[in-house]
Amino acid sequence: MPTLEVCAGDLASAQAAAQSGAHRIELCSALELDGLTPSPALIEAARRIEGLRLHVLIRPREGDFVYSEAETGTMLRDIRLARQLGADGVVIGALTPESDIDLPCCRRLIEAAQGLSVTFHRAFDRARHPLQALEDIIALGCTRLLTSGQAPTAEAGIPLLRQLVLQAHGRLIVMPGAGVTPANARLILDATGATEIHGSFRSLQGGLLTTDPHLVHQALLAL
Repeated sequence: MPTLEVCAGDLASAQAAAQSGAHRIELCSALELDGLTPSPALIEAARRIEGLRLHVLIRPREGDFVYSEAETGTMLRDIRLARQLGADGVVIGALTPESDIDLPCCRRLIEAAQGLSVTFHRAFDRARHPLQALEDIIALGCTRLLTSGQAPTAEAGIPLLRQLVLQAHGRLIVMPGAGVTPANARLILDATGATEIHGSFRSLQGGLLTTDPHLVHQALLAL
């Protein structure tokens, strides 16, 4: 069965994802900013949820993915803290001003992860040469790549996603994400050959946008 990863922006979302049978969560904060590093307290609380693989987003601010030395230092500390708090993996990414993969920065981040699963996030979708960027990410030793295929949604990015899956040839997991719903998840997997997929599956509940367990369950059934 394909793996379903749910992007959870708060503890209630993480709990809903786990209770609905999601295989893994990407824990973050500020989803309205496309996700930032969650607080240590949130990581610690999510880690207490039984039976849930926990990956932590490492992103110190909104905006681009070109980081200063000070920002890199913040990410290194956040990775070490996430590891100490029991995360199963971290989600990272950095680019050069020319929109290539920032190899020196990423090597430092991966070294700090000390063997945790490492996902390269959608900074990839701003890389100027995606096929070369894929090779760079594979050479770094990342476990997977989260990408929309450099399109607004994963469904729109199917052509590049399919090309990335073929090029990776099992050396790295290409995980489509962005605009994934129960209605299109199976289509995206079938059209790309991907074996993992990522979505937030949120709805308005009590005035707040949060992970909807019904949507997660529907997505699992669709897979």
